[in-house]
Amino acid sequence: MFTFKNVLLKLFKYFLHLYLFILMLSFPIQKVNAFSHEWIEVPNSEYGGQLWDRKSIKRNKDGSVRVLSKFIPKTKSEITQDILYTMDINCFEKSFRDVDVFTDEENSRLNNLADWQDPNGDELILGVIGQVCRDNK
Repeated sequence: MFTFKNVLLKLFKYFLHLYLFILMLSFPIQKVNAFSHEWIEVPNSEYGGQLWDRKSIKRNKDGSVRVLSKFIPKTKSEITQDILYTMDINCFEKSFRDVDVFTDEENSRLNNLADWQDPNGDELILGVIGQVCRDNK
């Protein structure tokens, strides 16, 4: 049954929805990062640069330190791009393990079973280990 009251109610709902839709379109959606970074640079090598994030440092139960680091290759292409690493660092043995390797923070998957490795003279890794261990005493 069509009554004047029903028509007004339907018009009110229609214009309310339209108003809310237009209001939503007027506010752009922005990507919000979970936290900001405080990148610290280690001396460059012939292959590129390495940074580590001071705000990401966490102490693991075994006494090692977990930190986010980023490798920036000297030359970039579709194949070579910035690579993010979540590293565990054993400051006493000067060893490390990459528990995650990824190119963007949205596709991260931790592997806590990774093997500990010696840096084998890698200047960038040694730089990260040295700075993180000095910073986290």
